[in-house]
Amino acid sequence: MIKFTFISENKTDNPGCDAEFGLSVYIETPDMNILFDTGASDLFEVNARRTHVDLTRVDACVISHGHYDHTNGVPRFCQLNDHAPVYIHKNAFNEAYGTTDGEIDKYACSILWKEEQRKAVQDRLSFTDGPCWLSDNIVVSGTIPDIEGNVPTENFYIKRADGSLTPDPMDHEQFLAIRNGAEGVFVFSGCSHKGVLPVLSYVKALFPGEHIEGLVAGMHLFASSDETRKTVVDKVIAEKPDIVMPVHCTGIDAICMLKERLGDKCIVATCGDSYEY
Repeated sequence: MIKFTFISENKTDNPGCDAEFGLSVYIETPDMNILFDTGASDLFEVNARRTHVDLTRVDACVISHGHYDHTNGVPRFCQLNDHAPVYIHKNAFNEAYGTTDGEIDKYACSILWKEEQRKAVQDRLSFTDGPCWLSDNIVVSGTIPDIEGNVPTENFYIKRADGSLTPDPMDHEQFLAIRNGAEGVFVFSGCSHKGVLPVLSYVKALFPGEHIEGLVAGMHLFASSDETRKTVVDKVIAEKPDIVMPVHCTGIDAICMLKERLGDKCIVATCGDSYEY
């Protein structure tokens, strides 16, 4: 059994919950309870109370990558919960910038913790690189290998000490995969900046021969061309997951495309929604 509740997401149709540009999911499994990402603010805490999620029961916090809309809630989470380690990639702390219409943004999209916040959570951070198995059934991927021919849908840049900008390989991105008994594997991916297809490829390498039961993912297709969007959607569908939940940065065009193709197998999740499988 796996149960998960969205406590931060871009959209909501639940009157008791507010939305923001961010992602945070509370996940309950027989092995442990996990908080996947912490959203763009402390709103995850407010929505957790509204959805009766007890954040003190979280056993592990997993951060998908080093961008503010997934990490801004970490300092507050560590105040609310005094024991759960925070699994974050070792390369997640560079100052990074995205792009808009081909131009590098003037504002950073990276982790925005103040120095005192970083010091306060330092002892709680568990740095990943390769796969980190939290149990026999649960893995934090660490670095996601590239696959041939895959082109990211957006470019990011890292600011070096001398002020120069260099391409960010997004090697700090990771996903969470959970074996749900004999039913298959649930995959949680924050933004899939390296591409959702490399995510799925690596899941299959980590769980050889096992079925992908559910894909819960920001797929970062909102700025993609129609051709790229269709190619990605086609390949996601070809994996034959039982459930696809396109969230956060997927974009309404890709969500509509998935819904049209998959029908009830595509679930448009919003903040405050809970699901159990």
